[in-house]
Amino acid sequence: MQAPHAPQVVAVMGVSGTGKTTVGPLVAEALGVPYAEGDDFHPPANIAKMSSGTPLDDADRAPWLDAIGAWALGRAGQGGVVSCSALKRAYRDRLRAAAPGIVFLHLTGDRALITARMATRKGHFMTSRLLDSQFATLEPLEADEAGVAVDVAPGPEAIAERATVALRRLQGRP
Repeated sequence: MQAPHAPQVVAVMGVSGTGKTTVGPLVAEALGVPYAEGDDFHPPANIAKMSSGTPLDDADRAPWLDAIGAWALGRAGQGGVVSCSALKRAYRDRLRAAAPGIVFLHLTGDRALITARMATRKGHFMTSRLLDSQFATLEPLEADEAGVAVDVAPGPEAIAERATVALRRLQGRP
């Protein structure tokens, strides 16, 4: 268990297009901890599968979640922020088993807004064609899960500010 007020390890979660890769580094900077891009933990086969428009299944996600969990465990007591869709409770449970104390920042938003944002995104392997499967898979944070939900309607800086305040409050820090 981490000491009170030790820097948190935060997984920025949500469906594709909510801004995990944009907001995550801003939150990490505000918290004074390093950021890791969750997509970098995917094996090449996963990226190829998603690039072809095929959703990942649980077997595809297992090594990816394990790699993120190992990174989070290595940051315990030092803090860090990592992006990870973590759409299902079982995925978050797997991350918590690997890295006890990890907390989740769930970026939430209206489907139309997220679709519009994804349409302007260039060069990303995750296309808006897979958004329906992401929303179908999404299991929002439950009351017994350590974390906070923040709406993505405002700009990235406002989202990061709200998230940082909520995460500090969750940890009992001003």
